[in-house]
Amino acid sequence: MLMAVAATFLTVSASNAFAQTAPAQNNAAELAIDAAVPVPDTSIVPPPTAADITATPSNAAASTAAAPASADKTETTASTTPATAPAASVTTPAAPSDAAAQQAKEPAAAPAAQEPAKTASKVAPADQPVADKLRDTLQTQASKFFDRKNERAAVEKFYAARDYAPLWTEGGTLTARAKSVVSRLNDAAADGLNPAEYPVPNFGSATGPDALAEADLKLTASMLDYARQAQSGQMHWSQVSADIQYPEHPVDPNEVLANISTAKDASMALQAYNPPQKLYKELRAKLAELRGQSEGPVTLLPDGPKLSLAKKTKKNPNPVAMEDARVPQLRAKLGVTENPDDTHYDATVAAAVRKFQAHAGLKATGVLDDHTVKAINSPKRDREIDTIVVNMERWRWLPRQLGAPALGNAYAILNIPDFTLKVMHNGAEVWKTRVVVGKPGKHATPLLTETMKYITVNPTWNVPPSIINNEYLPALQQDPTVLDRMGLKLQQNRDGTIHISQPPGERNALGRIRFNFPNKFLVYQHDTPDKNLFSRDVRAFSHGCMRVQNPDQYASVLLNIAMPNEHYTPEKIRSMYGNSERDIKFATPIPVNITYQTAFVDDAGKLHTRSDIYGRDSAMLALLRNSKNKNLEAVVAHAQPNYSRPRAQLPVAVNDRSGYDSGPNFFERLFGIPTQAPPPAAEYGQRRRIYR
Repeated sequence: MLMAVAATFLTVSASNAFAQTAPAQNNAAELAIDAAVPVPDTSIVPPPTAADITATPSNAAASTAAAPASADKTETTASTTPATAPAASVTTPAAPSDAAAQQAKEPAAAPAAQEPAKTASKVAPADQPVADKLRDTLQTQASKFFDRKNERAAVEKFYAARDYAPLWTEGGTLTARAKSVVSRLNDAAADGLNPAEYPVPNFGSATGPDALAEADLKLTASMLDYARQAQSGQMHWSQVSADIQYPEHPVDPNEVLANISTAKDASMALQAYNPPQKLYKELRAKLAELRGQSEGPVTLLPDGPKLSLAKKTKKNPNPVAMEDARVPQLRAKLGVTENPDDTHYDATVAAAVRKFQAHAGLKATGVLDDHTVKAINSPKRDREIDTIVVNMERWRWLPRQLGAPALGNAYAILNIPDFTLKVMHNGAEVWKTRVVVGKPGKHATPLLTETMKYITVNPTWNVPPSIINNEYLPALQQDPTVLDRMGLKLQQNRDGTIHISQPPGERNALGRIRFNFPNKFLVYQHDTPDKNLFSRDVRAFSHGCMRVQNPDQYASVLLNIAMPNEHYTPEKIRSMYGNSERDIKFATPIPVNITYQTAFVDDAGKLHTRSDIYGRDSAMLALLRNSKNKNLEAVVAHAQPNYSRPRAQLPVAVNDRSGYDSGPNFFERLFGIPTQAPPPAAEYGQRRRIYR
């Protein structure tokens, strides 16, 4: 025991002695770390005896190995101190000299106060005045440039770590990294963003330290704005509708600053904050085609004479290009940035016209004729551009990782305006079918991302509270027998709440299979006994859930991805049909993405557009054009649906339904099946009086 105590005492003494002679730390942060390291209290440890001090190195090592946990803690503390002695001097103490023995018996004298050694400045002398101004500005006026608290804190930390050296200039000159970032900000329209949202300061006119410091912070602010909006969106999805919910994936401003300031290609690093999905990139390419690689002015190109490229002949080997006052506007329309004010219809302009004609379905002659002018001014082209822009914005809301990595990035994706459902696996479409989605208005199918956890064969339909409140309770007032005829069961609890369900069976409203991905909107995908609606082009008839045309195939595709060793087939799924519920749980859940793509590109590279059945595009365009509504921190609150169980006073006749039959019209109206006209209003009024 005495030997162990001696080893502990000498270890601490050696550490303390080295700390007194060690050079000062390089900065205050390291000194703070040293100060925070606890030093064991040795005041109650008796001084070592001569036998302990004269122990051989091997015995000392053995004593150390047998020492209690407190000795281990002492060694750990010493080893984690930034300024440590060599390992041999700590773990294997040699016989001390008389002076060392005397020091072991007496408390160590306090070290003389020393100033920390100054580190070399990270700021070039020519940039020091700008750095001083940056320090003052960030300490007193940071909120002037960065109104988001997390970005403000990240910027202050970032600049402090570089001793407030300017990020974008060296000696007052714009760096290559800065030029790269400026180029990306100016080209923000290529990703459906508005370059005006990311203003670039004029470094050329910034001659003094004050102006250079302000320009540096403004460019940093624009860069952070671009990264945030490119990844998370120019608007929050809750500003568009209450029935949208996607996982949040905000950018970390600390990561953005570190990434852009160290990237070899800052422009590409900044552009990478846009969605990585293939479908997004295809829309980006189509946007460039429609714009002719640029936004272009909104004014119409005037009519005028036909313009063509002057041809070389033997008599005229150097023909003069045709001139027209419309050519500068044509250059802007088609994205010709070379010589923007030149009025000559040269080879560059003719090539841009030829490319536009090919995209517009015209004969690619390179001649600006009346048909080409009309196509350039086509409102349809402008509408397609708007549609692509809002769809690119919606892609920013979706998760960066759509699928499950453990399952080959498998996922299901349902496109509401296209009324289709696809299963993607290993980057390819493996299955596709038609679906019926919710009616426009209060029954619209919500946009969401969730994970499918299990499939229910022979499901019970538990009627959602919204349908009970809005559909069934009014119907019961009119016809107390309607639930019996629909095969529904009503249960009223003692607290007055009502539960309505339909047991499994051939005519169950959910059909034979329900696909479960729990979500706050209480919607899911399911089979249906009514297959006739799948033949229609527009299939928006449900109460929000999604009806799948071939559910047995859908189930087998998903199960073979999630559990390939089980060998599920459509026939195996159908063999389970019966009158009792059966859940098949996925070992690994599969993501389900409910999207709203009114513009998409098919495998052949053709752009498709769909009707804006829920009015999402128009709502988003209004927000995009009003920059005041795009602040992600000013999210608009919407009323959420009421999911509590309904309470109601049921008609007396609900419990006495003999001899009453008003036909199946309510069931048919509920599930969107074409029906005959309802009974006259007078008849309904008479029934209401009977069951009042």
